[in-house]
Amino acid sequence: MAKNTKKKLRRNFIKNSIGLAGAAVTSAALTNCTGTKENQQSTVNIISNEKFKWRCVTTWPPNFPVLGEAVVNMAEELNSITNGRLEIKVYGGGELVPSLEVFDAVTQGAAQMGHGAAYYWAGKMPSAVFFCTIPFGMNAQQINSWMLYGDGWKLWKELYAQVNLIPFPCGNTGVQMGGWFNKEINTIQDLRGLKMRIPGMGGKVIARAGTAAVTMAGGELYTNLERGVIDATEWIGPYHDYLMGFHQVAKYYYYPGWHEPGSCLELIVNKKAFETLPKDLQLLVENTALKYNLSVLSEFEAKNNFYMQKILSESNAELRKFPDEVLKNLKIFADEAIEEIVEKDTFAKKVYANFSKFKKDIINWNKSSEQAILPYL
Repeated sequence: MAKNTKKKLRRNFIKNSIGLAGAAVTSAALTNCTGTKENQQSTVNIISNEKFKWRCVTTWPPNFPVLGEAVVNMAEELNSITNGRLEIKVYGGGELVPSLEVFDAVTQGAAQMGHGAAYYWAGKMPSAVFFCTIPFGMNAQQINSWMLYGDGWKLWKELYAQVNLIPFPCGNTGVQMGGWFNKEINTIQDLRGLKMRIPGMGGKVIARAGTAAVTMAGGELYTNLERGVIDATEWIGPYHDYLMGFHQVAKYYYYPGWHEPGSCLELIVNKKAFETLPKDLQLLVENTALKYNLSVLSEFEAKNNFYMQKILSESNAELRKFPDEVLKNLKIFADEAIEEIVEKDTFAKKVYANFSKFKKDIINWNKSSEQAILPYL
């Protein structure tokens, strides 16, 4: 590129940047002049004073730490910032509908809103798993990039539109832990014959290694692990694992959580109900969901950091990394399980092709960014 052309491009960039900044200041000034400080919130950008009362059902137990609490906080915030125009009553799992009937309740309009994880609905829509997490998939930062600046959210909306739903990214657990074991895992053969609580695709993958994958209620896990009914369990991460007391009854705490490297949580809204809201309320629902998408992840990171130290200092549990040989074999099994999904479902094939391309490209970028600096931090 010629030297003069480069200078011209640079001048134009600076000029446009200054113009945009000025426009933003002007816009803010105009907004602030719309009303007095006392009545501004109730007069700016309000399209209608109509009030809406919604029900929100969740897959989480009532006031479940971080996840359930975040939904309650989000509902209260929406009520506040809309001056009571959107009032949302939150019901934990089992209070209005069973936890795993949230999807149906919102689809059918029994509740206008729901919060959970897309992989719970894999039996209804196989491709839904890609919008939450898959074994050896993307981490939280990567999946957020795919959702917001790739095709992830667009494809997700396309899928859920078939059942009268609009999805919003609304939280992420980050990389989970690999689980609690009472047997040392040195080779892939050590997984054979074990009985482990691990649901979803993780269970399908580990079953290929000869492990009996079982599903059971969270309240039964501590006792069953203590009594040897199960040999291992995964849950979420150090914060919730500490609250469950697993460090008191299991010897080995394995990482990384290959089965859930970055679990994106969802806020689902009944499409017809959403379209009845004025535009300003629609935008507030979307923006608040995206706020909690980051807030939940940040809270998990902070608390997992703190509670990992408590687990190691208050118990004899040993922190172990899964051997490379184990992870490589699990990756092979995961690829096989995913291939089964995409072979049977046309939309899943479309989503996974897009997901895989984005993942490959962003990992190449990460090698030159996050991964490159980590050894020196």
